[in-house]
Amino acid sequence: MNHFKLAFIGFGNVGKALARLLLHKQAKIRQLYGITFSTTGIYTLRHGNAVNPDGINLAQALDLLATGRSLQEISGPYRVDHPSELLQRCQADVLFENSPVNYATGQPALDHLQQALSLGMHAITANKGPVVHAYPQLSQLAASQGRKFFFESTVMDGAPIFSLFRSALPAARVLAMRGILNSTTNLILCRMEAGEPFDQAVAYAQSIGIAETDPSGDIDGWDAAIKVSILSTVLLEAPLKPDQVERRGIRDLTPDDLVQAKKAGKRWKLVCSARRENRRVQARVQPELIDPDSPFYHIEGTTSIIQFESDVLGMLSILESDPGPHTTAYGLFADFLNAVRG
Repeated sequence: MNHFKLAFIGFGNVGKALARLLLHKQAKIRQLYGITFSTTGIYTLRHGNAVNPDGINLAQALDLLATGRSLQEISGPYRVDHPSELLQRCQADVLFENSPVNYATGQPALDHLQQALSLGMHAITANKGPVVHAYPQLSQLAASQGRKFFFESTVMDGAPIFSLFRSALPAARVLAMRGILNSTTNLILCRMEAGEPFDQAVAYAQSIGIAETDPSGDIDGWDAAIKVSILSTVLLEAPLKPDQVERRGIRDLTPDDLVQAKKAGKRWKLVCSARRENRRVQARVQPELIDPDSPFYHIEGTTSIIQFESDVLGMLSILESDPGPHTTAYGLFADFLNAVRG
């Protein structure tokens, strides 16, 4: 039986969903893989921190947060005021890093991941910033420590994209990718097709929690550009920053544009693409008119899709519906098992 100590930096909706999933699957992973775990550290910005190398009751931590109480109530002999202190004290084998994303620099998540790897932990994150800004450095550090740096949930939540090419398709070379990767804009466009004004469609997306108070990251194409950057950096082996992706969002589209396109048998979609051309990658995010014979035509609401063109399988598509904290959590959970199983 292999036992692993887990630490969490960031314990919001995704972190709590991951904790519930770990508890739900605890007996199954013990039975199937001979893996057991305990939690030795949890760091939050607003709900206190808990650290105990001998173990923290994860179910009790969830109950405390549900009732608005502090994690300090279940902490061990140490009190920590900074994530770096928690990492030094918790003696964890695996870090789940889910602090708020910083698209400009990747900090402070980048520092957390570097420290965890340097201390001999596997480093797992859903945070896009560090992958965009430091994928080669973090991967090299992980390799030098005999550990894993995994980030499945950074694109399409828990859908197996990076692990697919890392494990299931050995030596496959990705030549190009194309997809609908921002579920918020896809939902907005679908509602505008029914004649709903842009501002009203955005407000609806905000009301159900998939658009931020400031929705510009989605509607101006930045979130999609960051995902293209990650895919290009990791799978096309061509490092790109988001500002190197040709980008145009959906602000200029009107409900009439979408209604008229639908009458003509077409649909507007915000499409991400990247293609290797000689030694360079051409990458863009832009609205495109989609014909009915494309699988993108049928992508509704918050569903996402990506197509990969490779040198061995031609075109391969992955589709994800009903994304949310539970699917992001599964990506982190799968990364944990893949990391500790080697």
